[in-house]
Amino acid sequence: MEIPDLIVRGRALFGPVAVVLLVATAIVWSPFEAHRPPVPVAGVPAAPPATWAEEDWAIFSEKVAWAASEGLDTLPVGDAMAALGRTFVGTDYVPQTLEVEGPEALVINFRGLDCVTYVENVFALSRFVLTYGPEVIADRPAAEAAYATLLSEIRYRDGVIDGYPSRLHYFTDWIGDNARRGLVQDVTQELGGMRDDEPIDFMTTNTDAYRQLSEPANVAMVRAAEEALNARGRSYVPEQRIDAAAAGIRDGDIIAATSTVAGLDVAHTGLALWVDGTLRMMHAPLVGDSVQISEIPLAARIQGIAGQDGIIVARPVAP
Repeated sequence: MEIPDLIVRGRALFGPVAVVLLVATAIVWSPFEAHRPPVPVAGVPAAPPATWAEEDWAIFSEKVAWAASEGLDTLPVGDAMAALGRTFVGTDYVPQTLEVEGPEALVINFRGLDCVTYVENVFALSRFVLTYGPEVIADRPAAEAAYATLLSEIRYRDGVIDGYPSRLHYFTDWIGDNARRGLVQDVTQELGGMRDDEPIDFMTTNTDAYRQLSEPANVAMVRAAEEALNARGRSYVPEQRIDAAAAGIRDGDIIAATSTVAGLDVAHTGLALWVDGTLRMMHAPLVGDSVQISEIPLAARIQGIAGQDGIIVARPVAP
């Protein structure tokens, strides 16, 4: 979801209205969209005791079979992601898809996507197709377990689900953790990126907006993650440089639109897609209510949204 222009204008007021708007935005959308290092196994992982909803299994198995019929398992991972990403166009945008009741657990949902779960599921599906192929879907429990492992590796720190703070909420943390484990490559600097030193602390300064941050232990762990991010630093391509950087961006690259809201690193995410020689963004935006391909070039889109001021680019790495 993108940060509404009203919030950005409200920041200039430095008054109660701005605070209320920031918290309300956080309630609708967590900037932390939501890890044990991948464990080598023979074949596919052991099946978990529970199975997915029938609707999710139907979508998953259909997409895996389609990918095989189109030869996506022979393509570079970015090209496979671009092709699979297109198959989700028209899928409903649903906010807070990971905010379910009960303890933190892996959420499987192909029926409704937000901007981050769209990226995660396309990435995990592509890795599944390239790793296992279509044959494994004949064994549903094995296929579900294999996909759950791939999705967990992407969504959680070190691939381990260990409570709410283990989810990679801040997208710069998502990129950094996945890059450290060789799943993506942060190519922002080589695209002409510059350092962004603005502190990240949105979640711990707006704890009332997050149900899970009513627990002091969770707040402490999220704050530690923020401090680690700030110590590590990050780069972004400013909006005025995106056109110049576009030639180095490939189909299927993961695009994170940086935020102008204080304490927040990323406002929106999607996938790069070249359409008739123009770089577009394939994404699940709040405006439009469904997964879509942007009608205007990526650079113009970022420049036209007051709450966004640049991009971070992560390139998926083949399994």
